[in-house]
Amino acid sequence: MTTKHVGLYPGTFDPITKGHIDIITRGCRVLDKLVIAVAKNDRKGPLFNTQERVDMVLHDIAPLREQGHEIEVLPFDNLLVHFAREVGASIIIRGLRAVSDFEYEFQMTGMNARLDAEIETVFLMASEKQQFISSRFVKEIGYLGGDIASFVSPETKIKLEKKFKLMRDNKI
Repeated sequence: MTTKHVGLYPGTFDPITKGHIDIITRGCRVLDKLVIAVAKNDRKGPLFNTQERVDMVLHDIAPLREQGHEIEVLPFDNLLVHFAREVGASIIIRGLRAVSDFEYEFQMTGMNARLDAEIETVFLMASEKQQFISSRFVKEIGYLGGDIASFVSPETKIKLEKKFKLMRDNKI
């Protein structure tokens, strides 16, 4: 009997980018099931509310689900290791873009290991085409009128443009 490998990929996904999709796709190759954990984390001041971010992730991963990958998308607002236990995950997937990501992720991995030594963290290096993409940069470029089409899906781009228009019109 084999053990089902369930992984957890946490993030704010504000918005989900092609870099996130790259990590999700690669995570699906090594896991039997992937749970994408959308952090509520209002302290970060997300552009989109939690449900909007969950919906964007669900839309962008639909092709992977259609290919037969078992992926679930859930919001969370508790300790990551507690949430991992709730969903039956024994692996946390984290993407790394640069050395600067590693220092933060290294510290988080150490803390998570102290909280629950049974949960492993696996790092996936961003593919060379996605290494420089971050949600923060996408929002900044988009808000200032730059072309973000190569960083996000067409639907996410439309949602971002609507938010930016509301922001510029001082309606949010």
